[in-house]
Formats: sequence, structure tokens, C-alpha cells
Amino acid sequence: MHQQTKIAAAVLLAVGGLSAWAQQAEPQQIERVTVTGSAIKRLDAETAVPVTVFKMKDLRQQGLTTVEQVMNTLTASQASLGTSQAVGASTGGASFADLRGVGANKTLVLLNGRRIANNAFDGSAPDLNMIPFAAIERIEVLRDGASALYGTDAIGGVINFITRKEYQGGTVTVGADVPQHAGGKSQNANAGFGFGDLQEQGFNVLGFIDFQKQDRITGSQRPFNTRYAGGLSASPSPANYYQDPNVYYNPAAPNCTNGTFIIPAGDNTSCYMTTSNFVDYVPKSERLSGMLKGEFKLSADHVLGAEYFVTRSNVKTLIAPVPFGFLPMNRLRPDGTPNPYFPTNSALSPTFDGGLVGETMTDGGATIQPGYVIARWRDLPNGQRADSNTNTQQRLTLSLEGTLAGWDYAVGVSRNQNKVDEKLIGGYANGPLIYEGVLTGVINPFGAQSADGQALLDKAGASGLILFGKGTTTNFDARASREIGDWFGAGRQAAIAVGTEFRKEKFSQQANPDYAAIVVDSTGIDPATYSAGSRKVTALYSELNVPLLPSLDVTAAVRYDKYNDFGNTTNPKVGFRFQPTKEVLLRGSYSTGFRAPSLYELNAAQTFTNSGTVSDPLLCPTGTGSPAVCKAQFIVLNGGNLNLQPEKSKNATFGVMFQPIADFSIGLDFWWIKLKNQIGVVGDKSLYDPANYALFSQYFYRNAAGQLSTNGNQCPGANCGYVDVRQQNLGGSNTNGVDITANYRLPTRVGTFTFGLNSTYVDKYEYQDFRDGPWNQNVGVYSGTGPVFRWQHTLSSVWTKDAFTAGATVYYKSGYIDSDPTNRVSAYTTLDVYGAWRPVKGATLTLGVRNLTDRDPPLSYQSQVFQAGYDPRYTNPTGRTYYVRAAYDF
Repeated sequence: MHQQTKIAAAVLLAVGGLSAWAQQAEPQQIERVTVTGSAIKRLDAETAVPVTVFKMKDLRQQGLTTVEQVMNTLTASQASLGTSQAVGASTGGASFADLRGVGANKTLVLLNGRRIANNAFDGSAPDLNMIPFAAIERIEVLRDGASALYGTDAIGGVINFITRKEYQGGTVTVGADVPQHAGGKSQNANAGFGFGDLQEQGFNVLGFIDFQKQDRITGSQRPFNTRYAGGLSASPSPANYYQDPNVYYNPAAPNCTNGTFIIPAGDNTSCYMTTSNFVDYVPKSERLSGMLKGEFKLSADHVLGAEYFVTRSNVKTLIAPVPFGFLPMNRLRPDGTPNPYFPTNSALSPTFDGGLVGETMTDGGATIQPGYVIARWRDLPNGQRADSNTNTQQRLTLSLEGTLAGWDYAVGVSRNQNKVDEKLIGGYANGPLIYEGVLTGVINPFGAQSADGQALLDKAGASGLILFGKGTTTNFDARASREIGDWFGAGRQAAIAVGTEFRKEKFSQQANPDYAAIVVDSTGIDPATYSAGSRKVTALYSELNVPLLPSLDVTAAVRYDKYNDFGNTTNPKVGFRFQPTKEVLLRGSYSTGFRAPSLYELNAAQTFTNSGTVSDPLLCPTGTGSPAVCKAQFIVLNGGNLNLQPEKSKNATFGVMFQPIADFSIGLDFWWIKLKNQIGVVGDKSLYDPANYALFSQYFYRNAAGQLSTNGNQCPGANCGYVDVRQQNLGGSNTNGVDITANYRLPTRVGTFTFGLNSTYVDKYEYQDFRDGPWNQNVGVYSGTGPVFRWQHTLSSVWTKDAFTAGATVYYKSGYIDSDPTNRVSAYTTLDVYGAWRPVKGATLTLGVRNLTDRDPPLSYQSQVFQAGYDPRYTNPTGRTYYVRAAYDF
């Protein structure tokens, strides 16, 4: 029997695991495995593509208890959306991965090699929070495109969560995290069991359950939103008011000190409110997940498997009280007496008629009188808006694996479902009642309320289900592989794999129309929101691996996908693996990829909502001036596009792995991705940049006054001015860089030290806002919706001796030029430390500190998300956090 050399350097632990070459004797006795990125079951885990492996036992020592936290340690990932971005947005509290920064919808997420359903609210990608964390054994991250094997979504890479297998015994873990600063405490507990020996008894059954609870960090518990006036709104308390929409007034102006979180607007007559003070830094959340898995040996060569998991996540968020941007206010009450709250301002015309006189704006029947004003008011009496997002994911899988006629085969069928409900639980109001109260002089938008005014506000409070969505994916897959001979006398067998997949996807999302209609002014959610779609996909694929020399393998793969809703696509991939000496390994690949438009991107309802806080690039090019056109929330048209074409890509990698001695290895993996037909919307920073207005003017639809509307009641309609931000095929993007990995193991008399480095350097990231448009440079620059980091590092060290382990991990993100180019966001570095003790067999106590130096997030002026003063997509506001974990295995 021959010796087979095996390189484990591709299986790089994210936390200082050792990569080493090892001689594998008696290869016939080693179990064949399928590695992420290949369909061939093989003895040698090393392939021509770069794979990073996270071992959960190492990650748990670092105090990581969620998949979102784990993904934030991966340098190949450019974080884009986490749970905190549920604040102020209808995301269902989802968290997504974004390999290479090309978009979360281009990172394929698998559980045990099979797809799970995408998030039901936007259909872009699976929610990482839905992964059953306690059941995971390891995470394999393929840092290369893989459409030739997996089909759509696998352009940026593949993340495969692999659960425990053939587990016997039991395990219980409890833990808590306590920040040094106020808020943000968390608790977690999980338990698991397994019994049955698959080889001896013919079966194995295992189950795990995991519970996590996270307390919120409110806008008043950290000072970051006081770094500058963030989240500006022209609907403050006391209210701004006007007759001429270009001239606003406020009773607290010009100093704007007599109000709540208000500042001068810059026109000496009105005020802004800084809403970021009301916004959660970290929302309150609870998550419960469970998995039950069984394997049953039908014979020596065939194993039947069944797997079910379910996760329920609830995220509660707080944002600023409701802004009412269009509240007509009469001089006289319906009984003819003066409105006691009408402003005494000599600049107001008692005969003013803005085209609304005589109209009935409310269900109460009151009409608008001459000389009225329009108030823009923040409903502080009803408090902060609060919502509750409940996300439930489940999957049932049946599988059959084994060996038949010399072929290793696997067949599976799965049913996936994701359901998301969004409920408004506080602070939201019945808009028509508020209109009636202000118009008739019952509600005071400028100061304290009377008993009648407060009673009407209390009556106007409205809670209920606002949005709900459901997505299902039914999947059948089958594959088989076998060795087919030593074609070239290389001393190793060629191998082939063939496979097929059938998938049916269906999704729907809709508003609760009756309830949405009365809170549309509070939410911006169109009551007519209804999005639905379905598709069927059939695929065939094959992979061939041929050793040409004892030191050289080549691999080729191809996949054909047929969609019932937009056609078909064929994507090939070729790769090589060359090991000229036992110390050196070279590998590389080239492939094409694609991403089909998601059902949401195709079928999302055409709805009018509000933009973020921006300035009209034509009427307010300097960003200062009337709140009607400066630092306002304009009406935008969202929706899908049935004419979208698939995104297409070309991917290439080239890697060099070097291991000069047994305990040290270093690797460089260069990568290139070229995309075209990207699907998305133009980012606010580009869209509202005055320098770009000539390029994007076709998206701006102005009303008769030449303005953009800030009042949703005008849309749709003849007097609606809006910005079209519906989905479209934009231009292309090009990115390239290198992943650097190094590992060193140092045995000494005082213990064993292990050092690990994972780094990613991005040389280029450029993109176009539209087809054939100019290229925007994004590396080290906030452009579009965010920055791309030039450097990201994870540097770890671990010491182990007998019953003790200690470790430290440094995380680093390089600085960048902010959305405000006068500010450079500084580099962000944090240090985590931990120590573990195993007093008796099976018991482990871990103590640790995350962000030991209590590093604050650097200042950022981004306005893409609701939190202000920093960017929560890339940094953590929690600060120094102490954690403890106690585990017992039996």
C-alpha cells in the first residue's frame, strides 16, 4: 500500500489552529469525505480551492455565541448587515454574511451541504441568526466562486455550517456576558444529547437546544450620537410650521433651546431634531433553536438520515417618536373660537390659500380654512416607536447515503420555510386622529397638551401586525462519485462526480392593509404592499479530477441550470493543484458564475416610502437651507423589476502554500472577481451628490412646484414628487486582493503555544452606479452604501498545558475616508483575551474579556443606518465586556 501525502494547510483554523502536512498510512482505512467546494468524496481533504475552517470548540472559548459574531472574525467578509440594522428598518432582525464585499446575496449559505430558505422579508439571503448554533461542529468557508457546483448565489463564496455527526453522550453549557458600561447584558445556555453507535448498533440519534438573550443598549447609554448632530429631522417638537414651503418657522427659533434634542436649522427661523438620541444601539433580542438528527444503517453500505431544525428569533427595536410631516392647522376651531395653539407670527397671511382651503382632510369632517399653516411635528407624547420582529425558520431533511456498484452516492430531499412577522408595539399612532386633533385645535404641536389633547393622543395610539412574509424552498438533490483509474500513471486515481438538483422557491410579503392605512404616516409602509412570486430550478452538474503527475492534479467542473422564469445558464470551472516538493503547494482556479434575480427583486410591490435624511441635489446643493429641500426625508418609489437580467461573474484564484518545517506554514491566496449586470439601487451618497445630478436626473420626478415631496399623502398623484429607487441592473464591479494565512506551533516545557494569522488585503474594489457609467473607487473610501477595508487581520495566540488554556485574539480593520470626505475614520482594533480550566474530566470553566482596551467605535458621519456617530455595520458599541462560560460533557 502506498503512502499518500496530504496537506492540511488549506484547512486553516480561524483561531490559531495548526496547518501541517501529515503522512497518511493505509489510506483505505480512512473515511472518504466531501469537502466544501468539491462534489467528489475523497481521502485527501486538500483540493485546488481555498477553504477556511472554524472549529466551534475553539470559537466558544473566545466567548462567541452567535453565528453573526463568528462571521465578524472572518477577514474575507466585509460585514454589511447585522441584527442592529433591524432598528428603523423592516429586516426582521436578520443578519447576513458578505464575502468579498460583493453583496450578501452573492454568498451562498449551506447547512450540512444543503440550502436553507432565504429571509422572507427581502429574499436576498438566509438569516445567519437562524442557524442552530449549539449543534454546529465546524464551519467551512470556501473563499472562491462555486457556481459550477452549487449554482446561483455562490459568486463571493460558500459558507457551509456542518453539524455534529454520530454524537454520543451529553453536554450542557451556560454563560453570561456583562459589559462594563450600561446595557447590553446577555445570557446563553445550550444542551445536547446523543446515543447509539452507528457502526455497532446501526443507529445514532442526537439533539441540541440553544437559548440566547440579549439586552438592548439604548441611545442614551453610549455617547456616540452626541459626537455630531445625527439623524436630523425637520419634524421636531415643538413643531416647525409654514405657509411658504421654502420658509419654515419654529417658536423655539433661532436658538432652538426650548425643546427636546433640537438644534438650529441654519435659517434662523426653524429647528431640526436630532433623532439618533432615541435610537437603539443594540436591540433587545431572544433566540431559541433546536435540532434533532438521526442516522440509521440499513445495511453495511447504506445509511438513512433524517434531520429537523427550528429556530425562533425575536428582535425588539426602539426609534424616535412618530414624525408627522404634513399637519394642516386652522386659525379657528370648528365652533368659531380661536385656536389657542395657532402661532402668533406676523409673517403669516390670514388669507393664505395653498390650494387646500375647503378640503376635508380627516374622517371628522373638519375642513381647511383660509390662513391655515402646515405643521411638521414629532409626537413625543406617545413616546418612542417600538416594534417586534419574529423570525421563524425550520427545515426537514431526509437523506440516503452509501456505496452502490462502486459509486459513493448521496440523495436528499428537504423542505425549508422562513416566516417573518413585524408588529408595532408602541409609539405608533392613528394618523387621521392626529390630523383631526391638530387641524381643530385639540392637539398642541408646540407645547404641553390639555386634558382633551392628551386624551385624543392616548386614543390615537395604535399597535398591531404591520407586515408578514413567508418563504419556502423545496429541494431534491442527488450526487454520486467514484474513482475511474490511474489514467496517466501518476500513482493516484482519477475521480468523477455527477449530480442533479431540483428546487422550487416561493415567497410572499404583504402589509396588513387596514392597520397599515391608519399608521402609514408613522411607518411609511404602503398599505397596498403585496409581493409574491415562485420559480422552479432544474440543474445538472459534473466534476472530474485527474492526476497528471504524482505532483499535479487538474479539476474541471460544469453546471447547467434551467429556470422557468428567465432561461438557463451554464457555468464551468477549472483548477489545478501542484506540489513540486513536500514543502510547497501551488493551486489555482478559474470559473464563471451567476446569480439569478431573487423573487423579491423581480416581484416586490411598487410602493412609496421615505428616504433617509438627504438634501435635494438640485435645490440644495450645499446641504444647508430650507428644511423643505435640505436635510429632508423625500418620497421614494421602491419595487421589483420583472425585466432584470442575472448577474454574471468571472472568478480566479492562485495560491501558494509553504511549510518549511513541521510546525510552521504560511499561505498566500490571490483572488479576482469581475461582475457585470449587478442588481441593486444607487446608493444615497451617489444618488444625492450634486456633482452626479446630471447622471441621475432621470430618477428624479418633480411635482408642479419643481420639488420632491416630503408628504406621503401626495403619492401617488399628480402633485407627487419622488425619486425612483426601484431595482435595476446597474453596471459592473471589479475586485481583487490576497488572503494571507500563517500558523506556528511551538511546544515547550511550560506548555504549547500556537500562533495564527488570517489577513485579507483588498487591492482593488471599483463599481459602477449604472451600465457604462464611471468607475467608483471603494477601497479605503466610503462610496455608495459603505467602505471596503484595505486590510483586515485576525491574529491569535493560544497557550495550552495540562488542564489550562489561555488565549488572546486581535482584530483589526484599516481606516477609510468617510462619507463626509473631510473626516477620515480611524483604524479599528480590538483585543480579546480568555482563560479556560478543566478541573475534572468533561468540565470546562472559561473566563474572558472582549475588547479588553475598551476601544470606542471611531467617528463616522454615515447616514445609511439609523444609528449615528459611528457605523454599526463594522464596529461594536458595547465596549469592554466580561464573559463566563461553564460547560460539562458527559
